Amino acid sequence: MKKKAKSPVQANGITGENDVVKETEADGLSEAASVKASLLEHLMALRHVLVVSAIAVVAAFFLVYYLAIDSLMTWIIAPIQNRGIEIIYTAMSEALVTKFKLALIAAVIVASPVIIWQIWRFIKPALYEKEIKAFRIMFFVALALFILGVVFCYMAVYLLAVDFFLVAGDHLATPMLSIDKYVSFLFGFILPFGIAFQLPVFMYLTTRIGLTNYKMLASKRKYVILGIFVIAAILTPPDVVSQLALGIPMILLYEIGAQVSRVTKARNAEN
Repeated sequence: MKKKAKSPVQANGITGENDVVKETEADGLSEAASVKASLLEHLMALRHVLVVSAIAVVAAFFLVYYLAIDSLMTWIIAPIQNRGIEIIYTAMSEALVTKFKLALIAAVIVASPVIIWQIWRFIKPALYEKEIKAFRIMFFVALALFILGVVFCYMAVYLLAVDFFLVAGDHLATPMLSIDKYVSFLFGFILPFGIAFQLPVFMYLTTRIGLTNYKMLASKRKYVILGIFVIAAILTPPDVVSQLALGIPMILLYEIGAQVSRVTKARNAEN
């Protein structure tokens, strides 16, 4: 008995379906391979950023520790020693560990140009040309605001806080300040100010990606002012001068950020 031959239409139809399936599978495998390769490239680039940044911090650490650590320690404990109070240490390794801690913080600051440059190289391919120019300006603004916040805190708020705490303990006990706790208190006090002064930059970024806008920020102004003074009351000694010294600049920074948001367009609105 002879087999019934398939018609050309049936044969071509089956062949066409198989070709489509094969092409779809090939496209899927190619896309998956491309995603995997892209992810691998990003991970390798990220590893390069971390390795170079770590090397820069380690090199800066040794330079700071062997060339400038004593000068840094003298400058840091000056506000206490100028008030006639000696700094002590209560454990054999406390002074050495404190020097290491201070040298590491200084090393990160010294190596920050290298770290920032590596981060810039990592994120630059994902930015539009206009965003690259804006990022460069934003970087210098953020750096200036951070330095301004740290200097403002040290000059206007921290010294007031030191005087307040010393007066609060006067005639109650003899101050014997541990070097490790003092250094931790100092950086725990001034670094949040540097971060808080990034508020206009943060508001620009949230407006840029579409999370906020000027109308929203203006409508929440009274709640933000209340929140700022609550945070100021937590971060500063319980006196009106210190709270105003932090609260008023933060309100001004919020208003600056709101005005920046007014002239900033969301990224999606430009596309």
